Amino acid sequence: MLCAGFLCQGQANEHGAVRRLSGVGSCTPDEWVEGRALSQSHRRLKFLRDGSLPFTNIVRYEPGPPTAALMPPGKCVLGAKWLPLPLLERHAIAHDVVLLTFGLLNAQQPLGLSTCACLLAQAPGPRNAATQTPVVRPYTPVSTNAMRGKFQLMVKVYPDGLLSRHLAALPIGRTVAFKHIPVNVKVQYPFHARKIVMLAGGTGVTPMLQALHALLGTSDDATRVTLVLSNKEQKDILAGSILDAWTEAYSRKLRVVHTLTREPPASRWRGRRGRIDKPLLEEYMPRPASTSGALIFVCGPPSFYETLAGPRGDKGLSGLLAEMGFRADQVVKF
Repeated sequence: MLCAGFLCQGQANEHGAVRRLSGVGSCTPDEWVEGRALSQSHRRLKFLRDGSLPFTNIVRYEPGPPTAALMPPGKCVLGAKWLPLPLLERHAIAHDVVLLTFGLLNAQQPLGLSTCACLLAQAPGPRNAATQTPVVRPYTPVSTNAMRGKFQLMVKVYPDGLLSRHLAALPIGRTVAFKHIPVNVKVQYPFHARKIVMLAGGTGVTPMLQALHALLGTSDDATRVTLVLSNKEQKDILAGSILDAWTEAYSRKLRVVHTLTREPPASRWRGRRGRIDKPLLEEYMPRPASTSGALIFVCGPPSFYETLAGPRGDKGLSGLLAEMGFRADQVVKF
């Protein structure tokens, strides 16, 4: 039978869901991760070798049910100094996205990251052309603290991305340096909000997945969440099947809205098309006058921030959300 929480081959349908396929093979105790199993057929899939796009042998990302394995800030095993950690596994989960598993020094210890927070990654190979310094990028783990001795990152590989292409081609066993500093700690769970609207573009869904683990995995949390997820095409939707499953299982708490900006007109997609604009926001956002107890999470590429909330590093609020009357203290930029 199909074991819960593993990566399996699949294909998204016109509604954004991923077809569920029957799995093969049995599972042994040492194949359990976060209390769920990885099928032997998954382990036989070849690792990516050269980082070339588009990827083949795409597998489906299936982390299982939401898990609230919460830790307070300051407990992360990574600190302010760079620590090299080995790459244990790499699998393509979309035509340009890889799921990377890195090992910790203590195989029995969790990462200890708080929710919400990210890590900084630095690889020795690629360097910034202008400064000749190593390239550093923030990444939000998609695994929880229920995972011991390792953690997982979801990385979009860009044709001109120095670090992402390096990670896509890194040999298994080679290391990448990581660290975690106070500025990487974002809004913390519990969020003390009656309603949360998550606006995500592409891999900007990763901090939303981190937050959803806590929100949905805590049985007495009554927060209602709307996730509006923008992608270019149907094939770019990440974690589509798990979001479908979580929406079905937690229908009173979670609603997911997909919109595609470059889906071919002749495709069978029946969902929304176009960017996240004012009419879409007005349909799914609470009215500014009634936003007491509401929060808005925003994460995506720079243009996504600019349009919706202003530059990521700017503590003020601009863009569509400001035009609609929301305040800076109601918006969290990841």
